[in-house]
Parts: sequence; C-alpha cells; structure tokens
Amino acid sequence: MEEKKIPYKIYLEEDEMPKSWYNLRADMINKPAPLLNPATKQPMTAEDLAPVFCDELIQQELDDTTPFIPIPEEIRDFYKMYRPSPLVRAYCLEKKLQTPAKIYYKFEGNNTSGSHKLNSAIAQAYYAKKQGLKGVTTETGAGQWGTALSMACSYFDLDCKVYMVKVSYEQKPFRREVMRTYGASVVPSPSETTDIGKKILADHPGTTGSLGCAISEAVEVATKNPGYRYVLGSVLNQVMLHQSVIGLETKTALDKYGIKPDIIIGCAGGGSNLGGLIAPFMGEKIKGKADYRIIAVEPASCPSFTRGTYAYDFCDTGMICPLAKMYTLGSGFIPSANHAGGLRFHGMSSTLSQLYDDKLMEAVSVEQTEVFEAAERFARVEGILPAPESSHAIKVAIDEALKCKETGEEKTIVFGLTGTGYFDMFAYEKFNDGKMSDEIPTDEEIAASIATLPQI
Repeated sequence: MEEKKIPYKIYLEEDEMPKSWYNLRADMINKPAPLLNPATKQPMTAEDLAPVFCDELIQQELDDTTPFIPIPEEIRDFYKMYRPSPLVRAYCLEKKLQTPAKIYYKFEGNNTSGSHKLNSAIAQAYYAKKQGLKGVTTETGAGQWGTALSMACSYFDLDCKVYMVKVSYEQKPFRREVMRTYGASVVPSPSETTDIGKKILADHPGTTGSLGCAISEAVEVATKNPGYRYVLGSVLNQVMLHQSVIGLETKTALDKYGIKPDIIIGCAGGGSNLGGLIAPFMGEKIKGKADYRIIAVEPASCPSFTRGTYAYDFCDTGMICPLAKMYTLGSGFIPSANHAGGLRFHGMSSTLSQLYDDKLMEAVSVEQTEVFEAAERFARVEGILPAPESSHAIKVAIDEALKCKETGEEKTIVFGLTGTGYFDMFAYEKFNDGKMSDEIPTDEEIAASIATLPQI
C-alpha cells in the first residue's frame, strides 16, 4: 500500500465501533489467579463481593471463559458522543526524529474527562443505575477517573463520592472542580471522615496519600451506606474488559489500511489503559496468529512490574479489600509526593501480572524528568499537550523510534495517548522551572514494604 494513502488520522464509522467488549482472560492459557477472601484466604465468590460491587460487574469480574460480552445499547449510545477515537499517524514526530519508524498513537483525550477512563466509568454507572442504587464511591489519583465517574454518574442521576489522593487534590484543584461541577463530592485522602483514614493519618502523620489509602476509604464508605457500591477505575478484570474498546478500535483501524504493528506501548499504573490497548493484539499473540512486542512503561518512583514481587497482596492500604495475586510493592508502599503522574498504585492488574509472568510482555521503568522531556518534545511537534501518565509511553515510543534510526529498521510503533495534560500544569511548571527531581525508592524501602505482604 502506498504511504500517501494512509491519512494523518484514521477514523472509524459508527457502525465499525465494537459491539462487544473482548474478555482477554477467556483466551489466556494461564488464567489470572482468583481474588481471595482476606479472612478465609479462599477464592472470592459472587456472594462475598456483593456488599462491595454491583451485581453484573461481579459477574464480569469473575468471568474468565466468555470471550465476547455484548455492550448494552445505552452504553454504546453514550460512547458515540466521543467514540470512535482517532488513530493518529505521528508524521511530524517521525520527521523531527528523522526515524524510518512509523509511529501511531490512539488518542483517548476527546472528552471532558480528558482520558480513556470514561469508557469504564459509563459502564459501571450504567450497571449501578440498573441495580437501583443511590450512588457509588471511588478513589482517584491524578483525577481523570474521578472526573470520568462524576460525568457518568451525572448522566444517570447517581450520587458520586470521590476520595482523591491528597497530593493530587492539592496540586490539581481544577480537576477537583470539574468533578464538583458534575455533582460529585471530593475528599482529600487520607481523611478524618473514615475510620481507616484516621488510622492511616495516625500511623503516617503528614502523608500525601496513595491510591491504596483512597481505595480503603472509598470501600469503607460504600459498605457502611445502604444503596451504595464501590467502583474502581483500574486494576480489576471488569475494567480491563470495558477498556478493550480502545484496542478493538485500534486493531480495526490498522487492519483497514493493512498495517501490522511491530511494537505496542502503553503506560502502566494499575493497568486499565495498557490492558485495553493490547487486548486484541495479545489475544492473537496467545493463539499464535501474530507476534507483537508489547511494552508496559511504569514510573521509576512506583515500579511494581520491574522491582515488585509477584505475590498475593491487599489492593488497599487499609487491608480490607480482597487479596489479588499481582506484581506489587506492598500495600503500604506510598510513592514520593514529588511524583506528578497518576501512576501511583502499589500493584498491577492480575491479568497483566499473569501475562508479564508468562513473558508475553515486557516492562521498563522511566524517570520523571525524562518523561516530561518527552512530553514537551511531543507537544511541540504533534500539537497535543499529553498527560504525564501518557508521556511515559511517549518516552519509550521515542526511544524505540531512535533505535530504528540507528539500525535503519522500518518498524511500526503504536502507543496509547491516554489523555491530555491541561490539568497538570503544576507539574509542567515544576519541570519548566527546573524544580522537578527524580525520586526513586531504595532497595531497602521496597524490601521493607514487601516484608509486610500477607502469608498465603
């Protein structure tokens, strides 16, 4: 196919949008380990999970045999407000780098939340409304998930209670105000509003918080208030399922022009964006139909894949949530407050952890200052100010493109641009003023956290 026939932006038609989510677990040879009840250490049942999650979401969480799950029409109609999202050929970046590589990015920032998070938020709000609930509780790190969920809850007239990691609450007041504009209540975590929050503050005075802390508070509030359930924006199998629309659209767009990627790259915190992007490609890889090099990129300040341990651990700092087998730094691990992105979770999705352990994908960690260097490099030629999270993927995509420049290989690189960075100007200001530093945990700090892992 001639180069000139590939447009800058590949858009799908509405009738080409996915009609079903793809459940990658159904095709995995080694299934993700089950969630365990923290009290009995036995696999969690639907009955165990019922006080915390919505009923239909529990079924999706536990289903590792059904490959395709139909997307309800009401959710598909909502998706049409901002989907399908474009797959963009980064011609300007390629030219600037003088690389023979072909670079594409799937852009998920064309909605008010500024990120991919809305794909799952609207699904979870839909099932909560269908169940007749009053509202939902959640946590948020950088704020994209909280913003997305507040939008989804507003659409379905549900109450939304958000516990926002304290450092982000303070650094990103505008993200907080978007949530409040959509009707959500937003509390900095850890807080004095929950028993677990009070305990965390007593044990860690002055802490800037973590997703593990915020999860504990949100779960406590959900279980103590009738008519409420807890929803999560990453990590869980159900979230990977909903986010598969990213990868399904990406693959359809590439297939439309006969393009086969060599390298697929995504940022990794809890795993929602990466899992969604790679799902159909990983499915082909598992079945032996194609081979792709898949790279997870995580922050050096919170390196669960590259420096964590593959073991059962609590998903929250308060140790009240189910135990998940995952690559983890320990549920008590709290990243440096200097870290400016939302990739602050101590562990990684069980699904992605299993794939990584099976050596079906690789992982690298990158330091914060080089991430922002890549972000500005990208913004100056591609015209989009990227979110710090997405910029981890941009950094490695640029690295791989420069390797192609050295070797002369014409590889095709696809990465996920999960959202925009217009609410992240505090971090950009620190970088531009030369006040940003790289805070990397020591081996001793990680070992101390790992030492607290539950004995299974």
